[in-house]
Formats: sequence, structure tokens, C-alpha cells
Amino acid sequence: MSELSVNHLLGIKYLTKEDIDLIFETADQFKEVINRPIKKVPSLRDITIANLFFENSTRTKLSFELAEKRLSADVINFSASQSSVKKGETLIDTVNNILSMKVDMVVMRHPNPGAGVFLSKHVNASIVNAGDGAHEHPTQALLDSYSIREKLGTVKGKKVVIVGDILHSRVALSNIYALQLQGAEVMVCGPQTLLPKYIKDLGVKVETNLKKALEWCDVANMLRVQNERMDISYFPSTREYTQQFGVNKELLDSLNKEIVIMHPGPINRGVEITSDVADSKQAIILNQVENGVAVRMAVIYLLASKIKQ
Repeated sequence: MSELSVNHLLGIKYLTKEDIDLIFETADQFKEVINRPIKKVPSLRDITIANLFFENSTRTKLSFELAEKRLSADVINFSASQSSVKKGETLIDTVNNILSMKVDMVVMRHPNPGAGVFLSKHVNASIVNAGDGAHEHPTQALLDSYSIREKLGTVKGKKVVIVGDILHSRVALSNIYALQLQGAEVMVCGPQTLLPKYIKDLGVKVETNLKKALEWCDVANMLRVQNERMDISYFPSTREYTQQFGVNKELLDSLNKEIVIMHPGPINRGVEITSDVADSKQAIILNQVENGVAVRMAVIYLLASKIKQ
């Protein structure tokens, strides 16, 4: 059995194309498992995983927890809002306390970019980055690519546009790295104020006209407008944003081809996409959720097999 080239999943930029292929092959096998009547395998019976969420998360946390339990791991959940972090405890102290309970792997979401990398240098456990600030969200990008591969047969050569708040989005950055690694062409589209200055250095196309972007692409990944990360107003109003960058059925039907619609969730219905788009057969949003569990099972399983050696 081949193995990952890394001991942690800190970001897509640390992975190779072979790593991604291996994760997807492993996810294919776990997808079969989660569609069986008995959805559990005993693969990680002797592994303990701590989920450390220093930021609120519902879907990612549930998805990881389900993936861990499907693999029969022992799971500890830690929410920073109910912990001693509020009393001033540092990240390393928090983690060392948890590791003293003999934890093998830490799945962490943190508001500071690079928190996972910092942790991996200071603690003796395998780290999975479940989102660090506006930096990376590697498992989201993996499940997005996996969903494209499942729907279109391959990611290579496909044209993918990422629409919306690129500036604050860890999903966008991880997706750009993952898609390019697999040979896709990537475009970003959004208001000029929400496109980072360095974006062209990443080798992506930039478009501010949504219709043109949709006519170019095979897949459109619609990002949520992250109001909670905006300390200033980046566009005049939500209504104006929706008029320029929201996708509705009428716009989709006006294109000369059928494109695939994705969304990392949670959806602001009526803002990024309308309900009739979110619930249409062109959308693979629910497939992304299901694939998220299989891809996270694959990542955890492959990292755990390196711990066991």
C-alpha cells in the first residue's frame, strides 16, 4: 500500500498530485462503506482523535466527527468557547493538556493563519487543519475536487470558476492549489474589492463579469459572503451583490451549455444562489456533503496508518 508523503494535513500546498490521487482512491473505498447498512469499519480502534475548534463550525465539525466514528476511533471534542482558552490558556498549553491524555491526532480549526503549522512543530501528534483563518481549508478543497471528479469523470482539463468573496476565503485558496495540482484551469470572479491583490500571482484568470465567467466554465463554485469576517463594507449592499454576482435559474438557462454548480455551505439562499438553483439537478451541493465524510475518512485513515508504523 502506498502512503502519503506528509505526516500532517496542514494545507494543499504541502501535498503532491500522488497524495491527492491516493486520498481519492481511499475515499472511493470508504464511500462504499458509508452506503452499506453497517457503516462502520474497525480500522482505527486504537487511535484517539481530538477535535479542537477555536472557531464556530457546524458542518465541518460534524463531518469530521462522523468520519472518525465510522472508522471506530475514540473521539474527544473540544470547543474553545467553553474552555480555559477564555481564561488565557495558550494554544500549546491547551494542546499539551489534551495530548497528555494520549491523543494520536488533532483536528483543528483556528482563527489564526498558520496555527496548524505552528502546532505541528511543537506537539507529537498528527495535525489535520480544519481551517486556519482566511488561509487554507484543505479537506474542503479535497472534497470539492473529489465531487468534480465523480460528476465529470476527471478534474484534469476542466474549467472551474470560484465566485464571490475570494479575499476572506480559505476555501478559495485551497481550491486553487488543489485544482491546479490536478491540471484544471481556474478563474476567480467577484467584486474588485473582494479579490486579493496577489491573486494573479497564483496563475488564475480574473473576471469581474459573472455571465462571462459562467460562459467560460464547466463548474462554478459559489462562495458564501462572509459577513462575519468583514470589518468594513466591501460592497454597497447585499442586494447589489446579488444582482451582480448571484446565480439564478434564469441566468443558468441563458447559458449555451449546462454547468455544474457547487457551494461549500452554509448557503445564504437568495444571495449567492437562489433556491431553485441550489435544489436543481445541476447542483452537486448534497453530494459534496456526502463526499466530505468519505474524503475525511480517507485523510484520517492514511495519516493514522503512518502513526501506527
